[in-house]
Amino acid sequence: MGGGGQYPYPKDVWSPTGGWWSRPGNWATNTAVCIVGIGLASWGVWRVSARNEQRHIAPTKPIPSQNWSPQAREIGVRAA
Repeated sequence: MGGGGQYPYPKDVWSPTGGWWSRPGNWATNTAVCIVGIGLASWGVWRVSARNEQRHIAPTKPIPSQNWSPQAREIGVRAA
């Protein structure tokens, strides 16, 4: 099971991803840092998008952005 053992590979080949059978010791920290970074970037984009969202015609059905849009109260689709 597992496809066999690790075979000999050229030692002089450089790879930006770490090469054959790479498993850096700090992979969990790297993954956590990436998840936090992606989360912060997504949160920032969401905040800018929610702040700049404008609707020129009131929606006919409820939509999720009515809960956080400051304009929703002005056009009468969300109670105060």
